[in-house]
Amino acid sequence: MEPTARAQEIFNHLSPALDSISTAISRSQSFDPATAEAVFRIGLSDEVEFALLPPMLRRIRTEAPGVVLVVRRANYLLMPSLLASGEISVGVSYTDELPANSKRKTLRRSRPKLLRADSAPGPMSLDDFCTRPHAMVSFAGDLDGFIDEELAVLNRTRKVVLAVPQFNGLGSLLAGTDLVATVPDYAADVLAAGGGLRVEELPFETERSFELSMAWRGALDNDPAERWLRSRIQMFVGDPDSLQ
Repeated sequence: MEPTARAQEIFNHLSPALDSISTAISRSQSFDPATAEAVFRIGLSDEVEFALLPPMLRRIRTEAPGVVLVVRRANYLLMPSLLASGEISVGVSYTDELPANSKRKTLRRSRPKLLRADSAPGPMSLDDFCTRPHAMVSFAGDLDGFIDEELAVLNRTRKVVLAVPQFNGLGSLLAGTDLVATVPDYAADVLAAGGGLRVEELPFETERSFELSMAWRGALDNDPAERWLRSRIQMFVGDPDSLQ
């Protein structure tokens, strides 16, 4: 089912009023993390979940032992519908389009890093990078991405032989092969910490970075519980140094 144009017009007029009512109600409430038993439903891209969620979870378990986190898989394709439907109240991912009245804040700008499992000495050359088979993470099933755009500027190409929908399995997929992958810096560090992988700079200059953002429902902007949750997300997922 889809709303008619008239229904959408009515919603657009009512939305600010509904948000004002929600804000007025939330301001009359208080939130004590030490005694709260709230359930928070958050959306995280998989590399944020395995690389950045663990330290935040440890803090929450200490600060708010009664709080329950329900994590939904989110990415730039899924985030809009999850927020619009209310299935999540806040999400962290690389975001593109968002529902009307959503809020967004950039948490960090990550740099791409090269991930490899082979034992060849020294950093990888551009020639080797272009001839090696590549694995990539593709939510939509594409076989090219920003790396191919950067290589095209240099009149170079690469060959992608594997596309997977998530980052956290790359370690085992690269192990024992000559495959290489380009991943966000924070994900590369966590994957390499598991052993068997090493992290390098890309063998060519690029100014490309990716903004990891937190997005949330505008109606919950002043909700004390949600504000507490967002502050913890910013504390453990954000990277102020990357935003300078």
